[in-house]
Amino acid sequence: MSLDFASFFATHRTGPPTARARDPLLLIAGPCVLDREEVNRTIGERLRESCDRHGLSFVFKASFDKANRSSRTSPRGPGLDRGCDMLARLREHLESPVTTDIHEPGQAARAAQAVDILQIPAFLARQTDLLAAAAATGRAVNVKKGQFMAPAEMAGALGKLREAGARHVMLTERGTFFGYHRLVNDFVGVAEMMDLGVPICFDATHSTQRPGEGTESGGHAHRAPMLARAAVAAGVDAVFIECHPEPSQSPSDRATIQPLESMDALIGQLARIREAAFAGVG
Repeated sequence: MSLDFASFFATHRTGPPTARARDPLLLIAGPCVLDREEVNRTIGERLRESCDRHGLSFVFKASFDKANRSSRTSPRGPGLDRGCDMLARLREHLESPVTTDIHEPGQAARAAQAVDILQIPAFLARQTDLLAAAAATGRAVNVKKGQFMAPAEMAGALGKLREAGARHVMLTERGTFFGYHRLVNDFVGVAEMMDLGVPICFDATHSTQRPGEGTESGGHAHRAPMLARAAVAAGVDAVFIECHPEPSQSPSDRATIQPLESMDALIGQLARIREAAFAGVG
């Protein structure tokens, strides 16, 4: 199922639930960082099939470079050029939209050739030049809320993107710092982000992170499905989930990434929750 971005961004915004209920929930999912070609394809094919079966829209996600790692020696991915070539092939093979994150303004134009949505990492949500470069490509832009930012502060990122010409913008909640080594999720804050008038995504896997534990972030992967279900019940427009056939072998985010084999059941649950949440509306 391909995603009509014009329709999605036109209807998934603040307003009566009838407007948001007309279109399916969007799942943004895939490995944290690009893996071997056959692994990437397996993940994408399984997710696309599940989304088609349960009536969700699907965007494949993978990073070509994980610049924000706990250790200098942690695997980062195939890099900009090789990674974008891989993403372009996946986009063609899956016949599905694709997204990746960018970390520097100079990466925006190259990544935009390969993907449909440019993702701005949470730690870079305030970087004016990066936001402007992403907007200039004409691609949709998804900005993750910084763990250090209040929901209302995302109005600043939204304003920068709009001033730079962005027409399609999504904001993502991914947990807020609470003391050391802990993230919390504030669903009142999610509602406040909805009030900004753009589609809101909930990142279920990164929200379970325990940052800064040794040479890589820890986490509570088993809590991600519960958070995803809660977010859909709260009325978000999209859910972000990273998954892998063998989480212990994932090059990145092993402590939070979800087993691919569990995704079909979870996708079905999310579809039913959304249907129940909007039952009788419209």
